[in-house]
Amino acid sequence: MTDTATGAAESPTEGAMERARRRALLRGAGVYLVTEESLSAGRRSEEIVEAALVSGVRVIQVREKDGSARRALEIARAVRRLTRRFDALLIVNDRIDIALAAEADGVHLGQGDLRVADARHLLGEAALIGLSITDAAQLGAPDAAMADCLGVGAIFPTGSKPDAALTGLALLEAARSAAEAVAAQAPAGSRAPIVAIGGIRVENAARAVLAGADVVAVISAITAARDPGGAAAALLGAVRAAETARPKATPR
Repeated sequence: MTDTATGAAESPTEGAMERARRRALLRGAGVYLVTEESLSAGRRSEEIVEAALVSGVRVIQVREKDGSARRALEIARAVRRLTRRFDALLIVNDRIDIALAAEADGVHLGQGDLRVADARHLLGEAALIGLSITDAAQLGAPDAAMADCLGVGAIFPTGSKPDAALTGLALLEAARSAAEAVAAQAPAGSRAPIVAIGGIRVENAARAVLAGADVVAVISAITAARDPGGAAAALLGAVRAAETARPKATPR
């Protein structure tokens, strides 16, 4: 008699286990660096990334909006080599083709990009697929329930995306509650990490964490800093301090 016939739960696949490992690493990362060479004070993105990794950052998203696709892939491949040295994650913004070519750990999608299910079909079961959330209504859509993490914002005004609508802190709490509800329906499911983005600095990072973010994503707070490594370390310190101040919840 098969396991299915007896009602036994199927064992997770290798891909599912790897995705769970990546998601746990993301949830505990604290700071999530997003690259943008045009906002890096004349320095190469690889230089910024290496300094951040040395300082403890463990998630890097390659988001090179102002350069060519060829340069973005060059950066992604260089960052892939660095993240393997530091056991860190490489995420690519929007571009599934670049994610595949660079052997990235996943992609981050906007509301107008491919659906999560289509990205999963292309990238495979192990890939992390993040989704931008800019409005509470988006939390009820199938894509939000299927995503491995939710990137919420812009929380504060941001120079890297000046036309972004401000969501404020309330959407972080709503996103966390929605992710908890989805996890409660899944056997042994873990809640999707909540990533706050938009205008995050060392001075306000704690506010985002206390409002519900697991991780804060930053661009210019690190890339434009005179000392990117020092800026990354300061942000990590602010996030870790806020985590200790946050009421403990039952983990999922």
